[in-house]
Amino acid sequence: MPQTIKPHLLRTQLAFASVQPPNSAPRPKNESRMKPFAATLLAATLLAPQLLRAQAADIPSAAPATVPGQTSDQRGQMLLDQMIAALGGDLWLKRNTMQCEGRTSTFFHGQPNPYTTDYHELRRFTGSGLPDADRVGFLTERGVIMPGKKIDVVQIWKEGHGYEVTFKGQTELPKEQVEDFYRRKAHSIEEVVQNWIHAPGVMILSEGTDMVERHIADKITIITASNDAVTLELDATTHLPIRRTFQWRNPQFNDFDEEAETYDDYHTIQGLPTPLTITRYHNGDMSNQRYFSKVEYNVPAAPALFNPETLLKKK
Repeated sequence: MPQTIKPHLLRTQLAFASVQPPNSAPRPKNESRMKPFAATLLAATLLAPQLLRAQAADIPSAAPATVPGQTSDQRGQMLLDQMIAALGGDLWLKRNTMQCEGRTSTFFHGQPNPYTTDYHELRRFTGSGLPDADRVGFLTERGVIMPGKKIDVVQIWKEGHGYEVTFKGQTELPKEQVEDFYRRKAHSIEEVVQNWIHAPGVMILSEGTDMVERHIADKITIITASNDAVTLELDATTHLPIRRTFQWRNPQFNDFDEEAETYDDYHTIQGLPTPLTITRYHNGDMSNQRYFSKVEYNVPAAPALFNPETLLKKK
């Protein structure tokens, strides 16, 4: 039975051969049958690769949907357009808010933390006409006398800052945690579509196909003029994103760390395909997993909800 961890603890932890029976007489060889059999086996071995290639080409999702004369960047742009359309097109681009209820857990070196945390999240997108902002409230048990759960700690992310808010006051979150949050946000699918692809000097390249979570995926990489890059892998059938990857230079070791997110269990909510399971990886090791139990779009959100000066009420 999963236990619930308190939010401050979460932040500190915030991937045929036949066998002959013994002692039996050896089976006599039949030379007249062995030679034709060997010839048949040799022919089958030589033909097998050609048969396999023919069968794979007959599968629509396995045959590369290339257009004669199409360049890598033209195909990359086409795949990106297909992804945006699959996500909902203008409906997805013009979302105001996204409200989620779910559960999250952390991992260390790929090993799961035995605790999980219930949380409530409210995201504000630029489609609302206001700057991006995020409000995450962590649920804890009320106690024996008053059953149920309450939110007594909230994190607010806006304008490059991260705040922790309680009924006692607000404080800024640690620098490393804030940098990690905004690094991932700067390389998110939303940021790539809303800003990256419209910047001067950007390249959108098709990089063939790959296997992701047992899905054949079309792979595209978006590269900015400053050589920052995000790789998106899209389901070859639905065109929905199933993995996003980027690298960043670790200032301590002066090498590159890799961050990845996978998206699974898509459900269409208010006309928008939505992944209900999001898994995060750091250098190939699973680091965080989120499960959504409820998602709503375009829920009215008062600006005060994203104001770190608005303290919680004591409960």
